[in-house]
Amino acid sequence: MLQTRFTKLVGVEHPIVQGGMQWVGRAELVAAVANAGALGFITALTQPTPEDLSKEIARCRDLTDKPFGVNLTILPAIKPPPYAEYRAAIIESGIKVVETAGNKPQEHVDEFRKHGVKVVHKCTSVRHALSAERMGVDAISIDGFECAGHPGEDDTPGLILIPAAANKVKIPMIASGGFADARGLVAALALGADGINMGTRFMATRESPIHQLIKEKIVANDERETELIFRTMRNTSRVARNAISTKVVAMEKEGARFEDIRELVAGARGKMVYATGNSDEGIWSAGQVQGLIQDIPSCAELISRIVREAEAIIRGRLEGMIVQPQREAAE
Repeated sequence: MLQTRFTKLVGVEHPIVQGGMQWVGRAELVAAVANAGALGFITALTQPTPEDLSKEIARCRDLTDKPFGVNLTILPAIKPPPYAEYRAAIIESGIKVVETAGNKPQEHVDEFRKHGVKVVHKCTSVRHALSAERMGVDAISIDGFECAGHPGEDDTPGLILIPAAANKVKIPMIASGGFADARGLVAALALGADGINMGTRFMATRESPIHQLIKEKIVANDERETELIFRTMRNTSRVARNAISTKVVAMEKEGARFEDIRELVAGARGKMVYATGNSDEGIWSAGQVQGLIQDIPSCAELISRIVREAEAIIRGRLEGMIVQPQREAAE
């Protein structure tokens, strides 16, 4: 078993996290991750109301008695969701660990910590990680450029970002973006992280609540099958390459404003992708790690395999590379 500062902090067996994913982070997936000894997060804003979130948390508790958390993403919006009400639902439901993401979470961090809730904040740069550390969060999730969703605007890949953050961040840190197997876990630990966060990899599991055709599409895709949309608006998002995302990128190159592409990128269309299995229905998030995903296992099979193979790499391949210098022949 691999024990790190992060596993001790949140009380799980394995240093593996299933982060929040819009439309995907539901009770059946989160409970399966928890039952396998890792940490799963229900995505708060997938639920239409705070009351629905409370019901989803209760549903997850019916499926597992292991620790799990809730993701609360704070993003600018014309009509912002009632964040304070979602936060209250999380606290009142007795959740002990929250993943925050997005802009200026200080108010939420303060309130969560006041109620004994551990906060893991997602960051895409060292400077943001240090800011979150000063804010009082308990752990950092550092997202490299490879990740699905919002990779930030610095375009720094994990091979640089993870050790750069580890050099300066003092609290536990998990690495995000590009992780799917034991090799990634061992690499992240070697780079200074205390565990890994996987999103796209958990989408392609049996318990993932998305259409089987989308799971099969992720397996079929290689590492080139993503697009970066909203680059011209400095709100970059990495999504699966399809007819819609390719069109959006082309429109942006021609000077399109958000109003011009609003209908194409609507969240309702992306939600339908997961419901219908039509990968061209709308925009949906996926990382470059698609190129490393070859099957659709259960969460228990996936997590067990990653941990088992990581231990084998550390004890076998890496330890086997250490050789003692031969003593010089006696004169």
